[in-house]
Amino acid sequence: MERSREIADFLRGRRAAISPDLAGLPDDGRARRVPGLRRDEVARLAGVSTEYYTRLEQGRAGHPSAEVVAALAGALRLDASEREHLADLLLPAPGAARRVPNRPQRVRPGLHLMLETLGRVPAFVLGRRTDVLASNPPARAVLTDFEALPAPRRNLARYYLLDPEARERVGDWERIAAETVAMLRLEAGRHPDDRRLADLVGELTLGCPEFSTWWNDHKVLRRTHGDKRYVHPVAGELHFSYESFQVPGDTEQTLCVYNVEPGSATADALRLLSSWTAPAPAR
Repeated sequence: MERSREIADFLRGRRAAISPDLAGLPDDGRARRVPGLRRDEVARLAGVSTEYYTRLEQGRAGHPSAEVVAALAGALRLDASEREHLADLLLPAPGAARRVPNRPQRVRPGLHLMLETLGRVPAFVLGRRTDVLASNPPARAVLTDFEALPAPRRNLARYYLLDPEARERVGDWERIAAETVAMLRLEAGRHPDDRRLADLVGELTLGCPEFSTWWNDHKVLRRTHGDKRYVHPVAGELHFSYESFQVPGDTEQTLCVYNVEPGSATADALRLLSSWTAPAPAR
């Protein structure tokens, strides 16, 4: 998608989501033909001219200053992920920051060891485009066995949106799937020329009926923590509190850990699942 179109769609969508009341604007008595804020109202809140904001929303204003971007984010009440996305869209970045390396991502040995140390709970490492770079046995048992797939197919978004099993196994599937699309949209803003990401978006568009609606919402998200629920065919219903961390030394890798309450039904079910999936002892 053209950069100017991406900017226009994102800004229009965010100002449509903000009511004048929420923005602290008085009722001026003028009829509103569209929901949310008008361009002149966003411009006034951000301290720029209506003409400049209009050109900015149309992708014709070049690169604004960081101060203008921050003012726009405040006017539109953007959250942290949306602010990051707006900066990716509007602020210039060194070529190296935009360029996606062609070499495959690798997980360093220390992280592999950490995954094994976290052997009581599901844990995995995500790379660019939600590629699953490494996972421990509980993660493969609760979600799917990513390591049994060909390396190009080990992708969390592809699993959630294209694998029929995921719709049955992932609790609150629509919310989780939509959030995963928002993660991809955030990455697309940072790496607009990533051909593999564009190919993945095309595959998801063709294979998932809901994808286009979520993608065109232009919602963005960087997951940090939250709750997950899975319904496993052997272990039953599983409840997790997950935490996600950017890997020190590699901001394009994320460690995801699904924690459980000690003594909970989920902890007991994971022990059952571990014994169910453990390899048979050698004879």
